Amino acid sequence: MKKTTIFMYTVLIVLLVISIVVAFYYSTLIKGYNQQLEGKEEKEFPAYHFVLIGEEMDHDYWRLVGEGAKAAEENYDVYVEYKGPKRSNPEEQAKLLDVAIKSKVDGIIVQALTEEFIPLINKATENGIPVITIDTDAPSSKRLTYIGTDNYKAGQLAGQTLLKDTNGQAIVGIITGSFRNAHHELRVEGFMDAIEGEEGIEVVSIEESTITRVVAEEKAHKMLLEYPQITALYGTSALDGIGMVQASESLQISDEELYMIAFDTLPENIELLEDGKVDALVGQKPYEMGYRSVELMLSILAKEQVDDVYYTDTTIVRNEDLKRISDRK
Repeated sequence: MKKTTIFMYTVLIVLLVISIVVAFYYSTLIKGYNQQLEGKEEKEFPAYHFVLIGEEMDHDYWRLVGEGAKAAEENYDVYVEYKGPKRSNPEEQAKLLDVAIKSKVDGIIVQALTEEFIPLINKATENGIPVITIDTDAPSSKRLTYIGTDNYKAGQLAGQTLLKDTNGQAIVGIITGSFRNAHHELRVEGFMDAIEGEEGIEVVSIEESTITRVVAEEKAHKMLLEYPQITALYGTSALDGIGMVQASESLQISDEELYMIAFDTLPENIELLEDGKVDALVGQKPYEMGYRSVELMLSILAKEQVDDVYYTDTTIVRNEDLKRISDRK
């Protein structure tokens, strides 16, 4: 009986020791695994979180802006959250800006479409969040810098190009993306200033497309019916050019009868240029805007000095320019 009791105690002690050893082993294993995970998270989680708020997600131009920003994300220790309305909607953009402020992100890159954006931009900077405007500026706000097209000069360039290509003789209709959005206003203003005082140029109508090809076509169609004497059309957005071409084709107006100039060297517009349906395009640099905006924000966070504005290049592209580019490849 005594021997049996001793044996049972011995077995229990051995089992207890084994249990302690096993528990210690698994505890060490789990601790080491957690340390690996923590180290991995620390290594992979970016140092900064930026929000880029564009005008329209379902648009080739803004896709290029987003691609540029995401390319910068790959090369720097930063996460870029790209947001925007499906279609141009300043009110929705402003709401996204307000959400970004409340989320206390490290930096905000935003297109300042209207005056309503200024109080929100100021609110962000007052809360310690640096703001960069992109594509459309708000110079009277507390934003720290602007990256994008000089929209007034782009409008001037379009006007100068029309003057040259038409030998200073044209009756003009304008399709603008928006009467409210600052960059479209500047493109019209620059154009009008470029042609001011030219006796052979007359602008007979200005219509708004709401930055959609369907409305651009409707307004251009209506304009060409009301003013059959029009010999040139100017569009201030990428989709305006497409709508203008569709309207002229529906009215069976030949390419030779109607001069057209519009914005952006996007694939569909390039095709229209190659086919001779559009005479000239104002080319912008959306990819560069997106990429450089991230670099500028990183410079700001590093306490480096930045300029008030950074204008990206704007060029006029004609059919012969496409041929030269193709020959170089």
